Amino acid sequence: MTFSLDELNRRVQQRASASPDESYTARLLRDGPDRCARKFGEEAVELIVSAVSRDREGLTGEAADVLYHLLVLLKAADITLDEVMAELERRTGQSGLEEKAARTR
Repeated sequence: MTFSLDELNRRVQQRASASPDESYTARLLRDGPDRCARKFGEEAVELIVSAVSRDREGLTGEAADVLYHLLVLLKAADITLDEVMAELERRTGQSGLEEKAARTR
């Protein structure tokens, strides 16, 4: 089996109901959306630093952290991965430049 974003999302959803004493995911969620957002931001900055310094191994690890913390943040905000994927699918009918121009109007 190949590990997937859906599998990671399932694990986040499962661990959300665990005890915060036993689950890092549950602890983050207990601390609320602001904590989850800050942690996501920290990981995103670390990803950027790895990318700019051309650290392939670091970038790979930080990308994994960013994906995990994004899913935790979405859970904290009560937004499902399916909702995000539906938004991405909606955007596939136009170019990225068209989509960006439509948002600035």
